[in-house]
Amino acid sequence: MQGEPRQDNLPWIILVSLVLGAMAGIACNWGREAIDSAVAHVAGGPVAAVDWIVSNIARPLGQIFLNLLLMTVVPLVFASLASGVAQLGDWRRLGRVGLVTMALFVFSMALACATGLALVNWYQPGLAMPSEVGQQLLAEAKNPAPPARGLTVDTLVGIVPRNPFQAAVQMEMLQIIFFALMVGIALTFLTEVRRQTLLRLLEGVTEVMVVIIHLVMRIAPLAVFALIFAQTASFGWRYLETLGGYVLLALGGMAFHLVVSLGFLVWLLGGLAPWRFFPRIWTVMITAFSTSSSNATLPTTLRTAQQELGVPSQIAGFVIPLGATMNMNGTALYEGITALFLAQVYFGVTPDWTAQITVLVLAVLTAIGAAGVPGGSLPLLAMVLTSIGVPGEYIGIILGVDRLLDMARTVLNVGGDLVVAVCVARQERAWEASSASATTGSKDVSSHPA
Repeated sequence: MQGEPRQDNLPWIILVSLVLGAMAGIACNWGREAIDSAVAHVAGGPVAAVDWIVSNIARPLGQIFLNLLLMTVVPLVFASLASGVAQLGDWRRLGRVGLVTMALFVFSMALACATGLALVNWYQPGLAMPSEVGQQLLAEAKNPAPPARGLTVDTLVGIVPRNPFQAAVQMEMLQIIFFALMVGIALTFLTEVRRQTLLRLLEGVTEVMVVIIHLVMRIAPLAVFALIFAQTASFGWRYLETLGGYVLLALGGMAFHLVVSLGFLVWLLGGLAPWRFFPRIWTVMITAFSTSSSNATLPTTLRTAQQELGVPSQIAGFVIPLGATMNMNGTALYEGITALFLAQVYFGVTPDWTAQITVLVLAVLTAIGAAGVPGGSLPLLAMVLTSIGVPGEYIGIILGVDRLLDMARTVLNVGGDLVVAVCVARQERAWEASSASATTGSKDVSSHPA
């Protein structure tokens, strides 16, 4: 997209900022008394220097960064979901390819999120947070903790907004999603000229929000340094120990879903052995990890689907671009794990199954609407949190390590797109496993054009 800032080295800069911020924070926590004493000697009186830096510099800088991300939530969710539904067009016209593709998208994302929720229920990393750390984080929240909201009758009734503008102001995201879906469906009934006019408007809003996120991410290294410094300076190594368990759990869940779940899916529905599939998509995975962007990886993904896997060009040309927008396995798994982890930190207990079903449904819906750019899922994660009663500001707890997880979940996102492309081609009898035995380019043998 024209006008997007180039951020090729941003992931690595943020990782360096994360390490430096953690080291500086731990050093200040360990040497707090010596630092306060030295500053007090210069100032001529007692001074809590470390606390002053945390309260007046580090945390405010981090909060500004979080607010900049949160301000994109409502327009990004509404515009991306509404335009995505409208672009699907007439389901009858899309035919079998569209239905099979969408079914596989939803199934794989729901499976990914369910995997993440199961892991958090088993390991419960949020409950390992030391009680004093949890109390401090709870005290910093703007509002007292409301009860977690699950799938009750009132919740289902409240999904339909009386006033969508009021829902936007109050960030009632279930209502916003419902309204966006209704707008997208309604657009499919308009004449082509009017539909395209409104689609261009919605796509323009989405692109503007994506550019804003890109611009905001330019200060991410400084913000990540400030956020991780504030936490480690206040709580020391214990904060990183808890966060380390969450990171390892998230990375393990992504690896499991990629290798086991998607590997089984490509074997069962695509007829391609996982040990033949994964070596052929290695370049895509490296590109996805380094760019943290499904959109930036799209050309490589298309080439790999056609030349390395032998997927017909018309199938690849339909599934891969759509998947880069709507099929976010890694994002769904990440949002499920992170929402439940932060809910455990916030409430001190694991939310019940109704709240977890809410997380699963919203994780799939928001993953469909997530921008395929670095950091594109962070605003949507805040929406999932608020839906179960956790303040959106709590994403600040994990923001310091999000860049590493963003790089990893992008690998899972593009891997899921290629799995679906192979499965759709096989189901349409347009592809055989032997097509992937040699890199002979795309094979246009489909009798069912997309």
